[in-house]
Amino acid sequence: MSSHSADVGSSSPLLDRKLPPVAELVVLSLAMMLSGGVYLAASLPKPPGLAPVVALLAAGAALTMVAVVMLSRVGDFAWDKFFLVAKWALLAYAIIAGILGFVFVYDHTRGGTLAVLLCTLAVFAVDVPTIIGFTVARYQDPGSTSTLQVLPD
Repeated sequence: MSSHSADVGSSSPLLDRKLPPVAELVVLSLAMMLSGGVYLAASLPKPPGLAPVVALLAAGAALTMVAVVMLSRVGDFAWDKFFLVAKWALLAYAIIAGILGFVFVYDHTRGGTLAVLLCTLAVFAVDVPTIIGFTVARYQDPGSTSTLQVLPD
């Protein structure tokens, strides 16, 4: 065992502070979105039953909202780093969701199925940037105005 790993575990206040389970909630939301997509794909080519997918979508969206509210209540947090990372991730995932939405429309997906898929993509486009931004910012010094920092190994 190196001396670096002993130093990090014993004295880093960034590793010791308690934050709400934002990443865990958002990952669970993503799992629900993925499960709904798998369910829809498994029912093809016949029209899918939308009730289970809508339930998964509603539960996933609710988890995302809970995570965002919990995150918004954190006072001592590197918000500048969170927004720096999350805004670019949001741009990227909004483009990805837009392209996937175009594919669904181009593939002649219609009605309720299209609405559910587009709503799922919207939740997906918020979930991933939230996880990325939170994961980066949680290990940054909240008072620092410098560039992103790397914790010692």
